[in-house]
Amino acid sequence: MDEEIGGAARQVQWKSYCRTLSLLAFQSFGVVYGDLSTSPLYVFTSSLSGRLSSYVDETAIFGLFSLIFWTLTLVPLLKYVIIVLGADDNGEGGTFALYSLLCRHAKFSLLPNQQAADEELSTYYQPGTERTVVSSPFKRFLDKHRKLRTCLLLFVLFGACMVIGDGILTPTISVLSAISGLQDPATSGLADGWIIFIACVVLVGLFALQHRGTHKVAFMFAPIVVLWLLSIGIIGLYNIIHWNPRIFVALSPHYIVKFFKITGRDGWLSLGGVLLAITGTEAMFADLGHFTAASIRLAFVGVIYPCLVLQYMGQAAFLSKNMAAVNNSFYLSIPSPLFWPVFVIATLAAIVGSQAIISATFSIVKQCLALGCFPRVKVVHTSRWIHGQIYIPEINWILMVLCLAMTLGFRNVTLIGNAYGLACITVMFITTCLMSLVIIFVWQKNLLMALLFLVFFGSVEAVYLSAAVMKVPQGGWAPIALAFIFMFVMYVWHYGTRRKYLFDLQNKVSMKWILNLGPSLGIMRVPGVGLIYTELVTGVPAIFSHFVTNLPAFHQVLVFVCVKSVPVPYVPADERYLIGRIGPREYRMYRCIVRYGYKDVQKDDENFENHLVMSIARFIQMEAEELASAGSYEGSSPATTEGRMAVVHTTDTSGTGLVVRDSTDGDGDAAGTSSQQLTRSSKSETLRSLQSIYELESAGSVSRRRRVRFQIDDEERIEPAVRDELSDLLEAKEAGVAYIIGHSYVKARKNSNFLKTFAINYAYSFLRKNCRGPSVTLHIPHISLIEVGMIYYV
Repeated sequence: MDEEIGGAARQVQWKSYCRTLSLLAFQSFGVVYGDLSTSPLYVFTSSLSGRLSSYVDETAIFGLFSLIFWTLTLVPLLKYVIIVLGADDNGEGGTFALYSLLCRHAKFSLLPNQQAADEELSTYYQPGTERTVVSSPFKRFLDKHRKLRTCLLLFVLFGACMVIGDGILTPTISVLSAISGLQDPATSGLADGWIIFIACVVLVGLFALQHRGTHKVAFMFAPIVVLWLLSIGIIGLYNIIHWNPRIFVALSPHYIVKFFKITGRDGWLSLGGVLLAITGTEAMFADLGHFTAASIRLAFVGVIYPCLVLQYMGQAAFLSKNMAAVNNSFYLSIPSPLFWPVFVIATLAAIVGSQAIISATFSIVKQCLALGCFPRVKVVHTSRWIHGQIYIPEINWILMVLCLAMTLGFRNVTLIGNAYGLACITVMFITTCLMSLVIIFVWQKNLLMALLFLVFFGSVEAVYLSAAVMKVPQGGWAPIALAFIFMFVMYVWHYGTRRKYLFDLQNKVSMKWILNLGPSLGIMRVPGVGLIYTELVTGVPAIFSHFVTNLPAFHQVLVFVCVKSVPVPYVPADERYLIGRIGPREYRMYRCIVRYGYKDVQKDDENFENHLVMSIARFIQMEAEELASAGSYEGSSPATTEGRMAVVHTTDTSGTGLVVRDSTDGDGDAAGTSSQQLTRSSKSETLRSLQSIYELESAGSVSRRRRVRFQIDDEERIEPAVRDELSDLLEAKEAGVAYIIGHSYVKARKNSNFLKTFAINYAYSFLRKNCRGPSVTLHIPHISLIEVGMIYYV
């Protein structure tokens, strides 16, 4: 009986799993596969252009199809679907996911503010892997040559820049190829000028829709992509039967050998067009975080692969009997009654394909931002429920302008295809190199297995890369130029940010200096909490001494806040806050480190102040319990408390010694009590009157925020010293919170060389002036902001 019940439960779970898997696989068509599925629009046209046009016969067509078939089989199917999709970073994929895995498992990170406590995060190590760094001769070689870490970062950034290049070239070639169907004299016979104009209008409309979010745009078109794939599959099957059923013999790789015997060097150069058949393959791995590996594999093996093979086979069968149709083989191979329906579906599918890579570009920029390798830009999260769905206005409009420039500049699908192919194959080759390192350091396999992977797939992609490089004069220069421009911006920003951090690290205030000031810090301690934002995870920043030197007054409770990125995709909410103490207890100085992953939403959390108070209260209790158990709480020296950091949970208030009470927005008595508490905190008549005016003026913004009041729990047994510290903390919170941030001016030292002077004084300074300010990025309330000006000579 129990076995029957267990079997029924397993059957229900299996049905539920299958339904979820099928739904995710269906949704992936609109996000992942739009680009890959629209490749038949331009592959044969690009491959058979140039010198290869003089070899157009049945043998050449058969050999070209065989190349396309085996390329689809080896790279997307074997490499990505079977192997690379298994190298996810807690469900996330892409170039930065591989780099993040290497940073954690092989210690390749260049982020200067990483701590040992970060390794205790539950998402830091892959499930099932040992929490030890692999020791091998190869690892020791990399540790000995530390500059290789910088080279690895530059390698990854170059791949990221090529992805951004994809984000410019994919919409251009997809939309222009779809619209070019109107050039057929049998339909409308539009001139080139009108084709370019319509493509530009479609591109402007595409980028204007981006603010609505990926899922609202792409999921809407998932049925269109499925209909497109079924259409091209059926049309391909029709062309095979109608024109040349012998095309099946071209599945043999023997025809590849015959193709190169006939075409020689010209055939090798045509590989730049063949690789367009696998453009969009990287999206399977890059968009892994939105779906699951099983759903992406199901969609590819079940629909994408067979439909694309049938379409390419059908196009080859049509071309083998219609050699003159090379210039527009896709649309000319469509039976005339189906032309307009297929044209409409192709245009919509091209838009969806473009949408996918634009969304991936936004994700890449955000990941670069988290690594400190991109200027601060506005990141809008377009979905409350799905992580990673973002929109970046500045990048969106830059991409639109560059897409229009490419369309108007090249005006030719073949030239754009040369640029597009080079960008795509470069990203794939970089993924192969990083994957070989992941096999050694993350999967902990032997060096031979990694070399086999690198040699096999690297050699295949190197052949295509060499052919694409030969097309640099014919359009291939475009992604290289774009990549170097973005690389320059990224490297200058990373260099300037790192130099600024090192200046802060070298000029931080010594603890001896703070201890000599005494509990009052030698200044007037005014009511309230002062949140001092700094990039340092240890020590006191120079901004503190600069402030008290010029204005000898500070808040009764000081919290040094560091918001930093950790090389993991997500940091669980319960592990986000690290709390510690600076100096003795009577100084009332604390440190709070807020940790985010490169995929986390750093949203404007209006309850940050409440979370902070609860976290500090819990830390005070934890520290007291630990020292009491050691019998040294009352007599503990500053050295025993300084430097202690503890992970503090913010999901509940147990263990804080506090009672939380909400004040509803519509409760006039509660609002009045809150206002009285704030006003009563100041002893001066003038300050009380000014504070009352401020409360009246800011009533609109205050009313939108959740009002929370803390009280010490009278029923809980609390040590007198702890109760006093909690009382001071709550009194300061009631008096108000001020946010103190440095307004820095970074300049190169006078003895710096020309390159450093140019990079810091001009390039980095220009980027800082034209990007979003740190206070906006950190969501600091403007009305409570205090900026302290400082000059950094780096």
